[in-house]
Amino acid sequence: MAPPPSNLPLAERLRVLAQTLQFLIFYYFNAVDISRIHLYNQAAEPSSFYWRNPSFDGVLFGCCSERPTLTDIRHVTLLASVLRYLFSYVSFNYYSGSAQVSYRLAFVSAAVTYGIVVYKGHIARGRLQGSLPSVLLKLAGDENVQYLGMALVWLYSRQIPLALLPFSVYSVFHVATYTRAHLLPTLQPPSAPAGSPGRANVKQSPLAETIGRFVKQYYDTSMDLVAGLEIALLFRLLVAIVTFSKGSFVLLFIYLAFFRARFSQSSFVQQAVRHFTARVDASVSHQGTPPAVRQGWEGFKDAVNQAYQATDVTRFTTGAGKKPQ
Repeated sequence: MAPPPSNLPLAERLRVLAQTLQFLIFYYFNAVDISRIHLYNQAAEPSSFYWRNPSFDGVLFGCCSERPTLTDIRHVTLLASVLRYLFSYVSFNYYSGSAQVSYRLAFVSAAVTYGIVVYKGHIARGRLQGSLPSVLLKLAGDENVQYLGMALVWLYSRQIPLALLPFSVYSVFHVATYTRAHLLPTLQPPSAPAGSPGRANVKQSPLAETIGRFVKQYYDTSMDLVAGLEIALLFRLLVAIVTFSKGSFVLLFIYLAFFRARFSQSSFVQQAVRHFTARVDASVSHQGTPPAVRQGWEGFKDAVNQAYQATDVTRFTTGAGKKPQ
């Protein structure tokens, strides 16, 4: 959905932008999970990019200026909730009423976001056909379903602040894209050079260009950050096992299934795991390391590899597995 016409007064442009929010439910089919976005440079406008979601048959959904805005409202709600919870956390009031509401509201926003994507991607398009096992395997292989499931798990589990951060990283990029594509053109309409009436020659504001460069430049970095956070979250749950926290075994089991799926589908998670493994290998290879530690580490890696192979659900499917991003 394009920004309001630049020839309207500012108050009118803001009114038009606000009115579009009433109708954007019809554009939910364009919702995209940012963890699976591929960015494409556009020759006519170096600071612009395209969004593509491989789960939707690799269809290009158009320039960022065509992105629906109601999706970003949920991400704004998530970010606002995380910031409010962060304020309570640093002030050691993370179990206060407002902190608990902020924590739960963040995951409600995440669950609604991914729930709409899953509904429009599978149910509304009639893609859940076939036997029940095949439908379940298809859903389990969708990253949107995986993040929806984890959002619901975190929503009903005890507070783990680290779990908020991966969703927050995704929301930062969604909100930045909406600000660049809709909010800034509404507040400060782009100007076209004299004699260049074409839309491709429209000059964006410096702030919009900066946001566009930021999103393109730090996309891979942000995905590496999310992968690192998901690994850190795994260790956080292992610590909960050691301390015998209530429900920690069930939560760890669920998260291991989620992380196993993420590893099989995300090249960023694979790279993060390889980097972590290489660092541990370098540490235990020192001459001062006791042989029992080295043997224990090698045995642990073998056990993890065997568990990974044993839980490969693609063995039960007839089609080819989904190509990792």
